[in-house]
Amino acid sequence: MTEYHNIAADLRRPTRDLREAIPETWGGFAELHKSAMADGALPKRVKELMALVVGVVTHCDGCVAYHARAAAAAGATEAETAEALGVALLMDGGPASVWAPRAFAAYREFAQPPSADPNPPQA
Repeated sequence: MTEYHNIAADLRRPTRDLREAIPETWGGFAELHKSAMADGALPKRVKELMALVVGVVTHCDGCVAYHARAAAAAGATEAETAEALGVALLMDGGPASVWAPRAFAAYREFAQPPSADPNPPQA
């Protein structure tokens, strides 16, 4: 695994624990997420890029990891991702000049096919 895979993995257990502690609230959030990210007038890949930009401008490593992964899975291209991150740079200036490259690296990490590591990390 690499950096952004590790960030997402590190959030699994605490996320599950909180989801179990507040199932109705988390369920509402999950339904909102499902509805907001569904294909509509904007395709899912564009919505994931929008969420990635929000992760950049709010300086949220978990958001960057999750939405970079989701953008790659939804078919966002490297060029689309780069342009979206350019908007983050426009809107957030200096801090985005740090976070946008991190988000670009995260996208590239998740866009790569999984490696055939003969010794994968143990859970």
